[in-house]
Amino acid sequence: MNDWWDGGMGWGFGLVGLIMMVLFWGAVIVGIVFVVRALSQQSAQRNGQETGFSAQGRRPALELLEERYARGEIDREEFLERREDLGGGSGPPRV
Repeated sequence: MNDWWDGGMGWGFGLVGLIMMVLFWGAVIVGIVFVVRALSQQSAQRNGQETGFSAQGRRPALELLEERYARGEIDREEFLERREDLGGGSGPPRV
């Protein structure tokens, strides 16, 4: 008799509606994040900016090794050994 306020549907439809609303707005926010990231990456590429990182978000090991040698953190012998281990060749250092 007193169920006129919810249309006779019960409280379950209110809960389902709440869940659907949260999922909808979550999808909208995730979509906006993807669009912003894609646009910022396109802008950086268009402007010729180099991030210095590979696709995995890490710099190549050989490049890091060459930088450490150039800064004097490692000596020539250690540099040549590690470069050989990384498959970087056996020529003189490129630094």
